[in-house]
Amino acid sequence: MKANITLKLDASLLREIRVLAAEEGTSISALLAARLQQMVSERKTYERARKRALARLREGLDLHWTPSRSRDELHQR
Repeated sequence: MKANITLKLDASLLREIRVLAAEEGTSISALLAARLQQMVSERKTYERARKRALARLREGLDLHWTPSRSRDELHQR
C-alpha cells in the first residue's frame, strides 16, 4: 500500500528537481521514493554492521600474544 505525502519546497529547488527527474526519465515522486528507499537500506546495512562489530569487540580477539622474555632469560648462557 502506498500513501501520499505533501512537501513544501522552494520554487528554485523544485525547478532543479524537475530537471533532474526529466534527465533520469522518471517522475519526481519516483526519484524521491528511490532515494528514500536507498537511505533506509543504507541505514539498515549500517546497523547490521555496527551490531556485528560490537559483538566482535565484546567477545575479543585472541592475538596469541605471549609476554616477552626478561633480559636475564634472553642473555642466559
